[in-house]
Amino acid sequence: MTRKQRRLTLILTAGIVIAAAGALVLYGLTDKIVFFNSPSDVAAHHPLPGSRIRLGGLVEVGSVVRDSDAKVSFAVTDNSNKVPVVFVGILPDLFREGQGVVAEGTFETNGVFKAETVLAKHDERYMPKEVADALKKSGQWKGEATTGK
Repeated sequence: MTRKQRRLTLILTAGIVIAAAGALVLYGLTDKIVFFNSPSDVAAHHPLPGSRIRLGGLVEVGSVVRDSDAKVSFAVTDNSNKVPVVFVGILPDLFREGQGVVAEGTFETNGVFKAETVLAKHDERYMPKEVADALKKSGQWKGEATTGK
């Protein structure tokens, strides 16, 4: 083999190994990827039972029901659609009706979202000073907010 043939063989072999490793990594990550969905996305696409997603929106006012065994039922809404959620465990301190929430879990066969983790969003009015200034300049400012500076 000439020097040029050895170099070409080495490059092709390295390319094949790298492509195979990349394919294995992507195949392994397919079960770990969790997509974010709003209640309107859920209504439009009807996720299959057992499919893992992140559901985000607002906790519907008047929907929180607490059982004695640390089971909490509530609805997540985006003011267009709502999804019933069941969670067993301790909720974050910021969790309350009308506040933003992100829940990760799976859908059951009856259409109820069984959350394994629930994250309460921080105050919706908080925004960096630059964003607040840009909103004021564009005329879309809707009141005073706590800024990052």
